[in-house]
Amino acid sequence: MRCAALLWMIAFVVLQPAAAEDYHQEELRIPMAAAGPRGLEALLIRPSAPGRYPLALISHGTTSDAEKRHEWTPYIFYRQAIEFARRGFAALVVMRRGNGDSGGDYADRGGCCTLASYLRTAKTSVDDLRAAIAAMQGRADVTTQGMIAIGVSTGGFATLALTSDPPPGLAAAINFAGGLHRAALTGTGLRNVDDEDALVSAFRTLGKNSRTPTLWIYSENDSFFKPDLAHRLLTAFTTSGGRARLIDAPAFGSDGHLLFLYGMSIWTRMVDDFLREENLGSRDLLAVPSLPALPPPRLGETGRAAFAEYLASGRHKGFAVSPKGGFGFFAGTRTLSNAQNQALAVCARYAQDCALYAIDNELADTRNPDRQP
Repeated sequence: MRCAALLWMIAFVVLQPAAAEDYHQEELRIPMAAAGPRGLEALLIRPSAPGRYPLALISHGTTSDAEKRHEWTPYIFYRQAIEFARRGFAALVVMRRGNGDSGGDYADRGGCCTLASYLRTAKTSVDDLRAAIAAMQGRADVTTQGMIAIGVSTGGFATLALTSDPPPGLAAAINFAGGLHRAALTGTGLRNVDDEDALVSAFRTLGKNSRTPTLWIYSENDSFFKPDLAHRLLTAFTTSGGRARLIDAPAFGSDGHLLFLYGMSIWTRMVDDFLREENLGSRDLLAVPSLPALPPPRLGETGRAAFAEYLASGRHKGFAVSPKGGFGFFAGTRTLSNAQNQALAVCARYAQDCALYAIDNELADTRNPDRQP
């Protein structure tokens, strides 16, 4: 029952309290003319010790739901950014145009489903990623030499597109379930790519100029990109010149497309092997941030594990429980009110009489900290 919202020089910087003393955290506005005066919304997390850390650029997927898209914040990938910071990177989560609070037109709306539209989306996405990289150049705490790029779903496709015209310093890229799709359900509940052949051709085109080492991770039960399609994409990309290694990850939960969001205990091992092969990142992992000192609700083992995951998530989050042991949480959204409403809605899928137990890192009923719904 886990859920998260499925995000000049530096014109605007807000310093945030560190998640733990080992990490420095900033909210940024990335300048980009096409994004207008708001620029691109971003979140930077790096180790707090002095030094210049190689950039790890993290790129999100997309949704056709405009309301959900604008509720996203970079905190949707807070825990993922922490994992790369633990490995010695300056992790930057950037929201592309039209997503979250980034300015400009939603650039992915025409991304399906012809070769021309796929490549057009690739170009606009890469423009956003390049703007983020340019904003990091010249910082005293970040270097773009030895940097890596990571993307999931549409962000994975954008990341591979970045390797086809790589910026100086790009050392490797990681593609989680990358591709473009139309969000439509089939009669069996699985999602289809409207023109798989066009998508394969787009990957073939990207591979022609890509020579950056890339790791691809696709899950067995990915509802958008099933194993046979993932292998077709790989073959197209590599036979035209691209460098890639595909890991067929095991089925994850009810939809392997969510592996990057929730399966960190699985994919971090795969990523560590890849980083070691490419001699990137630190071999000595920093400790995970300490969790807020909140008493867990009276739930079973699964519920307690979910509450620990909730506490480790990014801000604007809510956790709801029911008297009979049901629970649900929502994290990484733009407002606390939305986080609370969504947490209650998730809990209501499984139980009745749900009530908020925690809001951000405080108990919902602060007048009685021992309250246990």
